[in-house]
Amino acid sequence: MRKDIGDQIVKRRDGFYAYQLAVVLDDIEQQITHVIRGRDLLEVTAQQIFFFEMLNTTPPEFGHLPLALMPNKQKLSKQNLTPALDNQKANHNLWQALVFLGQNPPIELESDSIANLLTWATANWQLKNVPKLDQLIFSIKEE
Repeated sequence: MRKDIGDQIVKRRDGFYAYQLAVVLDDIEQQITHVIRGRDLLEVTAQQIFFFEMLNTTPPEFGHLPLALMPNKQKLSKQNLTPALDNQKANHNLWQALVFLGQNPPIELESDSIANLLTWATANWQLKNVPKLDQLIFSIKEE
């Protein structure tokens, strides 16, 4: 594995410990068991697993989801100036996220309570339905 990820920085020239090591130590301290994040973080995941192994600690289970991409193929993010989601429409946002992740929630849940949508999502989650590839999002609805 080391040959695949190269040498790892433990302490930076400015005296601070490397972020990847700090994240691992934080996960160990908090007893994190599962980490779900975007596919763009696969490389740092390998680095973090290396640190877990060097510390003789079992790494959490990692999962990587496809990225939502703008038409210019940049990922949706604050860094790329993607408009913020409307917090007043949290249920709609969650419903859209489930659709993006291939879970196909019933249309009536789009306007139901967050609690009901989360109950449905927990009971019906199918990892096999999550797309393997990033997906273009052509518009972000601001209804």
